[in-house]
Amino acid sequence: MGETERLKRCINDLIGVLALPAIWTGSDPTHVLSTLLEALRGMLGLDLVYARMNGPPGEAPIEVVRVAGADTFTVQAHDIGVMLNERLGADPRNWPPVTRNVIDGTEVSVVAMPLGLQGEIGALMAGSGRADFPGETERLVLGVAANQAAIGLREARLRSDQKRLTTELDQRVARRTAELTAANQGLRKEVAERRRAEEHLRQSELNLRQMTETIPEMLWSATSDGAIDYCNARLLDYTGFSAEAVMGSGWTKALHPDDVEQTARVWISCVTTGAPYRVEVRVFHRADGTYRWCVTNARPLLDQQGRILKWHGTLVDMHDWKEAQEALRNTQAELAHMTRVMAMGELTAAIAHEINQPLSGIITNASTSLRMLAGDPPNVDGALETARRTIRDANRASDVITRLRGLYSKKEAAAESVDLNEATREVIALSLGVVQKDGVIPRTELAVDLPRVTGDRVQLQQVVMNLVRNALDAMSAVEGRPRELLIRTGRDEGDRVLLTVQDTGVGFQRESADRLFDPFYTTKTSGMGIGLSVSRSIIESHHGRLWAALNDGPGATFSFSIPCEPVGARVESLVSSA
Repeated sequence: MGETERLKRCINDLIGVLALPAIWTGSDPTHVLSTLLEALRGMLGLDLVYARMNGPPGEAPIEVVRVAGADTFTVQAHDIGVMLNERLGADPRNWPPVTRNVIDGTEVSVVAMPLGLQGEIGALMAGSGRADFPGETERLVLGVAANQAAIGLREARLRSDQKRLTTELDQRVARRTAELTAANQGLRKEVAERRRAEEHLRQSELNLRQMTETIPEMLWSATSDGAIDYCNARLLDYTGFSAEAVMGSGWTKALHPDDVEQTARVWISCVTTGAPYRVEVRVFHRADGTYRWCVTNARPLLDQQGRILKWHGTLVDMHDWKEAQEALRNTQAELAHMTRVMAMGELTAAIAHEINQPLSGIITNASTSLRMLAGDPPNVDGALETARRTIRDANRASDVITRLRGLYSKKEAAAESVDLNEATREVIALSLGVVQKDGVIPRTELAVDLPRVTGDRVQLQQVVMNLVRNALDAMSAVEGRPRELLIRTGRDEGDRVLLTVQDTGVGFQRESADRLFDPFYTTKTSGMGIGLSVSRSIIESHHGRLWAALNDGPGATFSFSIPCEPVGARVESLVSSA
């Protein structure tokens, strides 16, 4: 396998691993582990893959194993866990990078990775009979998978713990309600029994408080009116604040000053309406003295009449994940710029022709003007008209250069009001030389009074250029019928703007329609397979969609649709995701 193929496969594997959290949403730990192992076994061709999630003290861990075939391995998940502890030790920091082990009579290379910084969540092990396992890309995929699994398992554990905690609280409330009902019915026994019931409730609350201190996550609770009344030790250790300092409304001291106003406004709104609470906020981290991005969630505990009794919440550090997402967005922006430059490189000859025409006109007009002025008598009127034509040709050359500079530029995405018709005309003007050289008949049907869109003008022009180039490539081998290119704009459903590029080329295989926009997938002998993938990313960042369809006759049609109304949330999302 060549380096390029390994890189493509590694990127596809990483994309697959990064997509797993979307599958895990709302899942229990066993489902998280099972889907993780199935994905890794298929991606890396593993003979054996095992994962373990540690349980609370006194409870058995959750263990899952997947093997390549029943004829090779019959080993059980628990046996793999015992082998890890016996041969590698309990401390993940001392585990070797790779070991050679005999498992169930078969010699395999084994890579073991901790889930969590210190393996507090569990462990992941991958085994293969290949002598060169693991390769560099395989170790990278396994490392990313371990990080994703740690996050997914931590969230699954939080959901399970929160569900269990809510259930226990509901049960305790139900029991207390029954006790109070019995007490009201037996008022004649007056005061001693009531005191015993209140004492029992206090003891139950104490037991519940002690239980929350054993959960390995940051937890907090608040009264029905939103005043913080409890934070467990892990949250206090994280921030370095005392319990007294964060009670009531003192919790805002632990937030970044720029986040306090917005976070408090959302919290007050949720307390008022009873809506679930979720915000991303920077929280002070005592260990390194910095503010780290965290996500905090809370749900209200309701009585039988739907009144809020209490709020229970969690705090999860997501700083590393957020930085990884930012790095991914930067990589996507670099890739988009690279494809734009590649496209412009292929249009170099046509661009030179576009510039040479007005430059030749300038030289001819200037020479003519000099001859007219040198005559006896000088032809001043003719010279003036020739000068006007010189200015016209100079402006034509300037317009071409301006359009090129915009498409070649490497700049941050900028949301602005864009006339899609005008942007499309500029792309057509730059591509006209190639279109005519290839014997293509261009037609446009640009809608009158087309609504403007909010987006990045250069990025949208890049998408149009990619679609035009694909259409020209699809018609390059067509003989015996006209090569026709139709670019059309119009309104789409849901207050959106639609642009389509239709050709009479060779089309594509119907069964490959879903793969056309995958990274590095191409039907061309010389293509890299990233133009359509980047185009889809750009359109999706504009809250739109891009798709392809075969024509009734020859060729295919590529279309995209984006919102035409300038909504503030869309603008912010575009700028942050570019």
